[in-house]
Amino acid sequence: MLKGIKAVIFDLDGTLVDSMWLWHDIDVEFLEQRGLTLPDTYQKEIEGMSFTETAMYTKELFHLSESVEELKAMWNRMAIEKYTYEVPFKPGAEEFLKDCRNQGIRLGIATSNSRELVEAVSSALHFDNYIQEIVTACEVKQGKPAPDVYLEAAKRLHVQPEHCLVFEDVPMGILAGKHAGMQVCAVEDRFSAGEREEKRRLADYYISSYREIPRGDYEILTSENCRRRQA
Repeated sequence: MLKGIKAVIFDLDGTLVDSMWLWHDIDVEFLEQRGLTLPDTYQKEIEGMSFTETAMYTKELFHLSESVEELKAMWNRMAIEKYTYEVPFKPGAEEFLKDCRNQGIRLGIATSNSRELVEAVSSALHFDNYIQEIVTACEVKQGKPAPDVYLEAAKRLHVQPEHCLVFEDVPMGILAGKHAGMQVCAVEDRFSAGEREEKRRLADYYISSYREIPRGDYEILTSENCRRRQA
């Protein structure tokens, strides 16, 4: 999986950290406060959207009076304590980050989440020990499944897309990585369990845990390796 890879780029929620559980509760609470019910299809409909795109979609869907910026600020306030104190790494993820760092593989995050919440969990889990670049989909033209956020992450990491490996937990994110010309590994997450077969079909690889990836057996792509492969 990691042979020839110079950069690994992670989606955040459900991929690098176990956080998808909190959004259902926030969505239910947010809508109940307005006398509304969370549709069963809501999470699928917003899958891959940037934080801003989600606010725009939600405002229009429920005819909300709040502005897009007000909605984003509300969601940040509702989620920031959980991101600071209750969101852990996915099993084996931190060990995998350490292995990649030790092998000289550059590391980035490309997320649909807000910068505020990324910074909260980053501070709590010390992402700065591992991650060189963090890009949110609000910083690019289009959210996932468009490739924009992954291409921007690769650009900031100074690595060509064909030498990047993406880890993602949902189909829209997997498509974003594939549209960027990158290899993609799908990650098991209980909140996308119903999409497991679609994820397997779309991705190049599939893992249930980062502990399934052999440790210390990564090959950095060098000019010598390229010559050897072409021989």
